[in-house]
Amino acid sequence: MAVQFKFFQIPITQAAESENELNTFLRSVRALTIHKEFVNQGENSLWCLAVEYLPQAGEKEFKKGENRNKTDYREILSAEDFALFVKLRDWRKQAAALEAVPVYTIFTNEQLAAISQKRIATLADLRTIDGVGESRAGKYGDAILKIVGMEKTVEGA
Repeated sequence: MAVQFKFFQIPITQAAESENELNTFLRSVRALTIHKEFVNQGENSLWCLAVEYLPQAGEKEFKKGENRNKTDYREILSAEDFALFVKLRDWRKQAAALEAVPVYTIFTNEQLAAISQKRIATLADLRTIDGVGESRAGKYGDAILKIVGMEKTVEGA
């Protein structure tokens, strides 16, 4: 495997898409070094990064806009479960923003889908979801139960 380079520009304003592209790329390769330089151009300031990397063994190389193992939950979940999944995902995004952490550290999409399908009603039910332990259930359980409970109320009306 030959050492390769990939270059990124991350604008200071509206950086989310570029940051996601960089993070997706970094998860798909073995980064050797990252050279970074801040370019100060007032409102148009940006970070320029050069990533020296080795592709992961046995994996195809990263292509912009490519998401590995992307699951379309709209196809997997029923319409009602998908509606709840979307509400849970929106809550997760807000919770992650408040804590300044990636969304998957709150709950993964797989966990949100399982919560939606099982329509969990108690903290004990929440802890039966793979990867959800006492700590996560204690920290986020009340919010999850409230969202699932509101959805049950809407369906029952």
